[in-house]
Amino acid sequence: MAAAPAILAGSFALTLAISLPLAFAVRDMVEAHLGPSLAAEAALAGANYEWWQEFTAQATALGTTFVPSIVGFGAVLLNLSNLLDNTPLLTAVAGVTGAWLVLSSFLSGGILDRFARNRPTRGRGFFGACGAHFPAIARLGLIALGIYALLFARLHPLLFTTAYPRLTHDLTTERTAFGIRVALYAVFLAALFTVNTVIDYARIRIVVEDRRSAIGALLAGARFVRRNFAAAAGLYLLNGLLFLGAIGCYALAAPGAALPAWLVLLAGEAYIVLRHFLKLTFYASETSLFQARLAHASYTAGPPIEWPESPAAEAIANLSPAVIP
Repeated sequence: MAAAPAILAGSFALTLAISLPLAFAVRDMVEAHLGPSLAAEAALAGANYEWWQEFTAQATALGTTFVPSIVGFGAVLLNLSNLLDNTPLLTAVAGVTGAWLVLSSFLSGGILDRFARNRPTRGRGFFGACGAHFPAIARLGLIALGIYALLFARLHPLLFTTAYPRLTHDLTTERTAFGIRVALYAVFLAALFTVNTVIDYARIRIVVEDRRSAIGALLAGARFVRRNFAAAAGLYLLNGLLFLGAIGCYALAAPGAALPAWLVLLAGEAYIVLRHFLKLTFYASETSLFQARLAHASYTAGPPIEWPESPAAEAIANLSPAVIP
């Protein structure tokens, strides 16, 4: 991953570009509410919680996302809580998330191709791989979306709406009830991680093996995970621990809302860059494991393409020797 900084820069730039419209919209709401007031000057130096509570109370739509918990490590906990509790996304956020998923799916073909070859593919090779694999990856994404929707629509209510009240109905200690809820969270996350692992290897098989069938790739990904469960699970766990380590470091270093806004923003962006780095490292390690286990290592050893100086030079090199009578 360290040998492909352009991939990291492009991934971060995509996320930044997708999120900017939402950021500008919230900025306009905040600017309209603050106006030329003393609260506006105080906001430049640090958070004004009295004004923030006033703004949150009257905010609507996208403005309701601008809460104190988005600052520093609170944003990480908020995202995790929304995931575990199946909190629905706002329409605007869901639309931007959908656009990000489509664009990232398009780029994933080129990213995985770059990791599999283990050498620079340049712009032509990168975007050529993106376009070649996007139809199958897009179909796989639709299948994955259906599976995730089923987990959140069926499994999540089954665990937390049906099972949890029954298991805690006669309990008298809050600690035991909390332990049961944590166990149910673990079951739900295990299901999510299993699906995520299978989808990852299905995507890798599409790229490395040049598959065209999304369903075939999904079944092949499931077979790979089943036959190499210990290695795949261990790799997932190792990458998960790295991610938890990054979260822990951010929890210790994240600035509070009382500090200047530019410092809070800079720390948040640094954390996002680190998160992208770990995510891409995860993809690269999964690709390496797949190639090692299925003897596809030769895919990475393909010779680099040496282009001639011009099409005319190539045409001259391909000419047959002239036959002199």
